[in-house]
Amino acid sequence: MTENYDVVIVGSGPAGYVAAIRAAQLGLKTACIEKWKTDAGKGVNGGTCLNVGCIPSKALLDSSYKYHEAKDALGVHGISTEGVTIDIAAMLDRKNKIIDQLTGGISGLFKANGVTALYGTGKLLAGKKVELTDNDGVVSIIEAANVILASGSIPIAIPVAAVDGDLILDSTGALEIGAVPKRLGVIGAGVIGLELGSVWNRLGSEVVLLEAMDEFLAIMDKGIAKNRRRYSPSRDWIFALEHG
Repeated sequence: MTENYDVVIVGSGPAGYVAAIRAAQLGLKTACIEKWKTDAGKGVNGGTCLNVGCIPSKALLDSSYKYHEAKDALGVHGISTEGVTIDIAAMLDRKNKIIDQLTGGISGLFKANGVTALYGTGKLLAGKKVELTDNDGVVSIIEAANVILASGSIPIAIPVAAVDGDLILDSTGALEIGAVPKRLGVIGAGVIGLELGSVWNRLGSEVVLLEAMDEFLAIMDKGIAKNRRRYSPSRDWIFALEHG
């Protein structure tokens, strides 16, 4: 049996879920496909940003800055602190609770606005059709007057530094490090690299950033990049250039 929709969106990240909600609000029969699953195998919305990107990184940045401030930056206010410690497990637990709260919020918004949430992998076919392979492996065909592709992105694979989940991690793995590493190398000095490097340096790691470009934050405004390199209030990182 083929389902018919006015709009089908592949991907429920910030682009996809906003498009789905708005389309439904405009009276269009809307479905949103998402392949992301929890560790328990349950489909969850939000895509990379909410699950392993912007939201968890900001949660860790918040926690790590509070630790840095309490440990090293309150003396100027006349506040003395001793024996300040960080519980990494508790920090990660807080991060995970924030993720659950926000991804659950998207599910609530979908229900409130009449968006059909489909969990699995979407494949664009000819004739405005989408093949859905759900999380149980069942394949079905969806027809839509309009199809929006908002499939997001994943970390690039680097042959000389293959991710093994132990010594070499991708950005997702860097959000789950269970203990502060003594020394941490970060390949890529873009937004994600600077955020995660900052988190672990504040917690005590010696962080080295390796960047192929002549400047970090290469895709950002040049003024922002220049000021960020010059101004590092917590001495967040050591910067190294790797050309070629």
